[in-house]
Amino acid sequence: MTIYHITSRAEWESARARGEYTAPSLTGEGFIHCSTAAQVVHVANAFYRGRTDLALLVLDETAARSEVRWEAPAGPPAAGISTSDLFPHIYGPINLESVTNVLDFAPGPDGTFSPLQIDN
Repeated sequence: MTIYHITSRAEWESARARGEYTAPSLTGEGFIHCSTAAQVVHVANAFYRGRTDLALLVLDETAARSEVRWEAPAGPPAAGISTSDLFPHIYGPINLESVTNVLDFAPGPDGTFSPLQIDN
């Protein structure tokens, strides 16, 4: 299954140099937040509105070396997300081989993200 992770271009470039990707949430919460295609735009609009420095990592869940668990939202769900929705959480670094594509992920002129921007 394809899952997605939102990060900054700078964080992605740093990960490429290190040979694996980590996020602050891995240290703080024990996992890296990911989303499905249906969830990622809601997450982006809730937490990244207006940011123009983002990249969207397209991940092959089956190629991840770290454990992937499907769990309820870690906090209050974003608009458009139900408390019954399950999110993919990665419990460890993301190996670069599991990243199948990296997409520019910029909002529209009003600062919001749209589903059409994640077509790959």
